[in-house]
Amino acid sequence: MKSLCVYCGSNSGLDPAHAGRAAALGQRLARDGIRLVYGGGNIGLMGIVADAVLEAGGEVTGVIPQQLVDLEVAHRGVTSLEIVGSMHERKLRMFDLADGFVALPGGFGTLEEIVEMLTWRQLGIGSKPCAFLDSDGFWSPLVAMFDRMVAEQFLHPDQRQDLWIGNDVDALLAWMRAYEPAQASKWLDEKRRRELR
Repeated sequence: MKSLCVYCGSNSGLDPAHAGRAAALGQRLARDGIRLVYGGGNIGLMGIVADAVLEAGGEVTGVIPQQLVDLEVAHRGVTSLEIVGSMHERKLRMFDLADGFVALPGGFGTLEEIVEMLTWRQLGIGSKPCAFLDSDGFWSPLVAMFDRMVAEQFLHPDQRQDLWIGNDVDALLAWMRAYEPAQASKWLDEKRRRELR
């Protein structure tokens, strides 16, 4: 694994554990020689993870739309800052640059970005690992929603298992390095539906 895309909040959040987890991940990426790919911001958890990588001697590529540059939230100290025309271009470019995807705590944007990568993988557009690095149970309600999707037969059980959720950076990176994508079809056939009843 040469690069990892991290999605996270442009706010730091209420719980200091979120900032601590972001900094720890950034330090570890630098130590392991893994380039950080992220949204290019200098604020919130985005700024914290980028600064942690840079302070530990690592490399950071930020990808940010011009609209956010105009709002003066671009991180000008990263190794490489790519300015794109839209959020759609940003997500595609980050996909191309990264070997895997991790979501730290965040808001609508963080959730939308990691779920889109899960969807792309589900549809066979990509086969890169996706993970949720938890902090103080932040992602627990989402995990419960994933489980309900399986129970209601909107999500294949193998695809539910085809992601990592936890709070240990060592375990996260070990899982990503050994990752083999699930071969389950997005669509449950009638036989599989009966088995799950």
